[in-house]
Amino acid sequence: MLHRADTRGSRPKTRPDEVRFLQSWFQNPLRTGAVSPSGRALARTMANFVDPHEDGPVIELGPGTGPVTSALVARGVAPERLVLIEYNPEFCRLLKTRFPGATVIRGDAYDMRATLNDTLSAPAVAVVSSLPLFTRPAPERHALVQQAFEMSRPGAPFIQFTYAVVSPLPLEDRPIHAHVSPRVWRNLPPARVWVYRSALESAEQASLPAA
Repeated sequence: MLHRADTRGSRPKTRPDEVRFLQSWFQNPLRTGAVSPSGRALARTMANFVDPHEDGPVIELGPGTGPVTSALVARGVAPERLVLIEYNPEFCRLLKTRFPGATVIRGDAYDMRATLNDTLSAPAVAVVSSLPLFTRPAPERHALVQQAFEMSRPGAPFIQFTYAVVSPLPLEDRPIHAHVSPRVWRNLPPARVWVYRSALESAEQASLPAA
């Protein structure tokens, strides 16, 4: 027979990062977008589209509490190469503590050019985004990706996850190649990762690099 104390001990505990995300979502749902951080499987899927052997900065948009940042570091991207743009000041403080080698900038990721100013020492080799793109009009989404392409090397990927079944970036009549991952079922809710590249490069270059 189970005692009352045994049943209490089996209850799942809410993790601190999930609490932080939920609080941020209540305060500003359009900016936060999600009510919990990306799961490890989704974070790894996003990070796997970044080639750690390419030399240059990696920009992360909306890193939140850092699950994708951690996956990028585990992938082999040195923290000193990471440039993190986050709007939430509490998340910024947390990111600076967790990733002291990274450059953490509090600012508007949708205005990357002004936010980064002269921060980049070289063109980015990848832009990784956890922004809730569907909360913005399509022209703003395209403007964001275009800024990313202009601040990156030719052919560098713009990596974006979504819970939706369609591309978060409308692709009709746009010179953009897109690749989508299989659904990541181990994330809650399940998600996909879209990888966009300028039409200057072939669509095949968006394939997942070897681990």
